[in-house]
Amino acid sequence: MNSEKGKQLFERAEKVIPGGVHSPVRSCKHVGMNPLYFERAEGPFLYDVDGKRYVDFCLSFGPHLLGHSHPRVVTAITEQVKRATSFGACHPLEIDLAEKILEFYPFLQKARLVNSGTEAVMTAVRVARGYTSRSKIIVFDGCYHGHSDGLLAKAGSGVAELVEASSGGVPSSVVEDTLIARLDDYSSVEKLFEKYPGQIAAILMEPIPANYGLYVTPKDLLKKLSALAQKNGSLLIFDECISGFRVTPQGACGYYDMQPDIVTMGKIVGGGLPLAAVAGRKEIMDKLAPVGDVYQAGTLSGNPLAVAAGLAVLNQISERPPYSQIAARTERFVKQLNEVLRQVWSLRIRQLSSLFWIEFGNGSDSFPPQISQNNKDTYSKFFRKALEAQMYFAPSPYEVSFMSESHTDVVLDEALEKLRKCLN
Repeated sequence: MNSEKGKQLFERAEKVIPGGVHSPVRSCKHVGMNPLYFERAEGPFLYDVDGKRYVDFCLSFGPHLLGHSHPRVVTAITEQVKRATSFGACHPLEIDLAEKILEFYPFLQKARLVNSGTEAVMTAVRVARGYTSRSKIIVFDGCYHGHSDGLLAKAGSGVAELVEASSGGVPSSVVEDTLIARLDDYSSVEKLFEKYPGQIAAILMEPIPANYGLYVTPKDLLKKLSALAQKNGSLLIFDECISGFRVTPQGACGYYDMQPDIVTMGKIVGGGLPLAAVAGRKEIMDKLAPVGDVYQAGTLSGNPLAVAAGLAVLNQISERPPYSQIAARTERFVKQLNEVLRQVWSLRIRQLSSLFWIEFGNGSDSFPPQISQNNKDTYSKFFRKALEAQMYFAPSPYEVSFMSESHTDVVLDEALEKLRKCLN
């Protein structure tokens, strides 16, 4: 299915880039292909190096809530690039963006801009440890928080008993303070607090896990976790790098009416450019240098191009919230997609706002979900059929799909009709 031009590009890439890719999921190994190469994007569409157009349901894994190359974002970047691409110093726009973020999250008082979701979570964990003077962090099996060493951990011989590094190059000593619980088993969190009294700095979680399938956490569970953390003098950190500004203008915090101590944000907050943020209560955030003793820095943090793009998106959704419209279109599309795919395969599609996840097989309500090899193979077949129909989904059965404001009913109906024909 890869074109000759695409094959040539991958051959060049393999010679100079590890695995030929700069991020593993792009390798397309989960779907048995070489990487796809794109060179242009606009609205709901991607254009590959051969000029073929696809309806994009990956959307760079989430940031393009308004669609690719939204005019307001393009204008903002274009105007800024004429002034400067980087200062390595303070500039007014970074204040504007911090203020705008806190308008959406009014229960938080301060925000710091960084370059990626990994950096944001790494900073959140560090400041939580500095604020509480504790070392241990609780995370949940199946939630992803970036690729910093201390968070590349997995459950060993028993949850809450042994934690192992989930990546080569990460010593076991680095993850020994990372404790793993199950999100579908509240007692596993209680047991960790009982086992490590006065040692747990924070509970770190995706309130809406969206890196290992899609899971809508029950609200009562989140409330119980918040109360448990507070009771034990620990902080609650919401990793909203995907859900922030996507499920509601206030992310999962708005959806659940929750006020965690720290929130990390990525994707949409940078308008598709490399930018993320960590925001929290004043007394916590003031532990960061240069005010406090918790060190964090970045030459490109608050990069003016990324800040301009992020401001353009946040101003747009503030003035013209697209959420109800996108959610309605997503619900309609998911229902129709389910009908089309069920003619060939057994599956379930989970949806929340503009997020949806295609789960082949019978599925289960446990988290993380168990995806069998057979269902992985089915996803690979689906992915290839979708490509034939000029639809691009994430090249992995674990990843969720996204919708944007630019995905009109006309675009979606045409895509479904093409897919229906390819499956017949």
